[in-house]
Amino acid sequence: MVQEHDHEHRHITIVDENGNEQLCEVLHTFDSEEFGKSYVLYSLVGADEDDEGQIEIFASSFVPSENGEDGELEPIETEAEWDLIEDVLNQLEDQLDDEDEE
Repeated sequence: MVQEHDHEHRHITIVDENGNEQLCEVLHTFDSEEFGKSYVLYSLVGADEDDEGQIEIFASSFVPSENGEDGELEPIETEAEWDLIEDVLNQLEDQLDDEDEE
């Protein structure tokens, strides 16, 4: 079961492999009972769209800290987790498409 969190626009700061801080917008967060983790989908603030009008979306897992603040982001480790994230992304795209048609 996947539990979704409804957050208004939130931002997180990540540190890239070069040690640079990057401001990112949280697009969606959800929990997975199957993996016992929470996941966040995010994009870089100010990122340019590609030729098809798409922005690059990143995903990480995280364990919320006990005080309810954001926990540490961790890389996605398994193919099964990537499959779950892809399913959630497809559901989000379908919801957006449905909203655009209304």
